[in-house]
Amino acid sequence: MADWSTRLAELGIELPSVVPPLAAYIPAVQTGSLVYTSGQLPLVAGELTATGKVGAEVSAEDATEAARVCALNALAAIDALVGVDAIKRVVKVVGFVASAPGFTGQPGVINGSSNIIGEIFGDAGKHARSAVGVAELPLGAPVEVELIVEV
Repeated sequence: MADWSTRLAELGIELPSVVPPLAAYIPAVQTGSLVYTSGQLPLVAGELTATGKVGAEVSAEDATEAARVCALNALAAIDALVGVDAIKRVVKVVGFVASAPGFTGQPGVINGSSNIIGEIFGDAGKHARSAVGVAELPLGAPVEVELIVEV
């Protein structure tokens, strides 16, 4: 097993508490050697870091930071299920961006997730990815992120 918890400490990152489910699902599930997270919102201490559509009420910069928070929440869900040190590699990141009409910067926003994953996991963090613009997200969140990791 890798020592990702030490890497997190070196970066000064403390994983948050697992966000309680908002509906009928669990935060993460393992099947075989893969762990899938449910979509994670940018919640800190139970509160959204921002609300609204990116390109209107939320700037791309603020949404990028929110995507970083989503990724850390997803890692917290994985940590609670199997332990962050069990991660062999990050396989895929799926990001949803609540987008104002005409906003086409979804890939840049989801870089907030990809960049923090790369910073933590290095080569093991190189992943496939989708960055999708949507009309609305739960609770009015600007972004939502899912991870798939190999353990």
